[in-house]
Amino acid sequence: MAVQQSPANGASGRLWGGRFTGKTDELMEQYNESLSFDRVFYAQDIAGSIAYARANVTTKILTQDEFLAIEKGLKQVLEEWRTDTFLVKKGIDEDIHTANERRLGEIIGTDIAGKLHTGRSRNDQVATDLRLWLRDELREIERYLIDLLKVVAERAQNDISLLMPSYTHLQRAQPIRWSHWLLSYGAFFADDLLRLREVIKRVNRCPLGCGAVAGNAFHIDRHAMAQELGFEGLLPNSMAAVADRVFILETMQWGSTLMMNISRWSEDLIIYSSGEFGFVRLADAYTTGSSLMPQKKNSDSLELLRGKAGRVFGQMAGLMMSIKGIPSTYNKDLQESVEPMLAHVKTLKDSLLIAARVLATLTTFPNKMAAALTPDMLATDLAEYLVRKGLPFRETHHISGRVVALAEKEEVPMDQLSLEQLQGVDGRFGPDVLGVFDYERSVEMKDAAGGTSKRAVEEQIRELLRIIEDGE
Repeated sequence: MAVQQSPANGASGRLWGGRFTGKTDELMEQYNESLSFDRVFYAQDIAGSIAYARANVTTKILTQDEFLAIEKGLKQVLEEWRTDTFLVKKGIDEDIHTANERRLGEIIGTDIAGKLHTGRSRNDQVATDLRLWLRDELREIERYLIDLLKVVAERAQNDISLLMPSYTHLQRAQPIRWSHWLLSYGAFFADDLLRLREVIKRVNRCPLGCGAVAGNAFHIDRHAMAQELGFEGLLPNSMAAVADRVFILETMQWGSTLMMNISRWSEDLIIYSSGEFGFVRLADAYTTGSSLMPQKKNSDSLELLRGKAGRVFGQMAGLMMSIKGIPSTYNKDLQESVEPMLAHVKTLKDSLLIAARVLATLTTFPNKMAAALTPDMLATDLAEYLVRKGLPFRETHHISGRVVALAEKEEVPMDQLSLEQLQGVDGRFGPDVLGVFDYERSVEMKDAAGGTSKRAVEEQIRELLRIIEDGE
């Protein structure tokens, strides 16, 4: 794409130039222009213009021949953008809309090209471009999120025999399956998927035909344009349609929630991959070393995922501040929604790809996971043993706590206390109590829906796959 400097001839070359006679300040031109970033919408802008022109055949604004000329010219403009041969005229092409219309006029003549904008404003035009682009990007993000969920499900199935500690307050709690941990984040990401599908529905509504603010005066068929562009429905109020950037804000709120979940997932894996835990090891492709310490293998991929969560939170909060104080309807402040949206979407896409690849290539160390299991983690199982003998849990909780204290006093693991020592705490412990100190038994006892038994975990895998398939 080349750039051509246009002569300084005031505002006369612009779509809005008729009322202006003075020259625009050069700094103001730079401050105002958006083509440097909204050029990414070139295909959406052209698709919207073709749909708008087609609808204006029915309104008699255009003849069929004029429409065909506009369609052919816009397709040439599209090809110039695709092949990077579009010549931008600096000082004239302030945004993608003006650039495309200016070039169309050069190709087919302004007598016909000048009719294209009849009844249309850049207000509904940019809103249409944004929604079309964001809809397609969110559908791609949906595919990336599904890919991550499929990796979660596959690893959960393949690694279902691995046992490890669960943690509350970052302290060892109860034995679980590694697959159960995987599926805990699978549940978060599945909720993210369901929320995303709702966001896409609200994004995918058509503002085209609303004009600058009050609507279209030529009885244009908005339903026909919406159908051509793949929208699921119309925005029902022209003022709201051109003013709305909440669909971008909602996308960022969704993206912030996704990245919060990815950040927590990353933090767990950072901990589990540390030398102090050693449960997992990241593939070399997603780690780096130290410039000083040869032994270091840093989980930079996960640290960056955690760090980039802060960036997307900031983009969301920044847009809220830009929107919160502006009056209805369109104000130029809304241009400030575009750059953070572009950056936000890129970060989400990159992050999902990295997360899926990290998890797919992760090496687990079952022996390290098993070695981290300790008998005191079965204290609840010991209390539940007495519950099954008819005692109230509050009493058995106290009894089990006394056993924990005895093991600490004797400086031995709980499973090495003798039956006589256990019965010294409470005579209702029988010879079968020693069977409680079995980690596999412990996880298999958690067999209610959502638990960590093998059956319960496999049920969760099936549910996760069902959620994925429902939207595919």
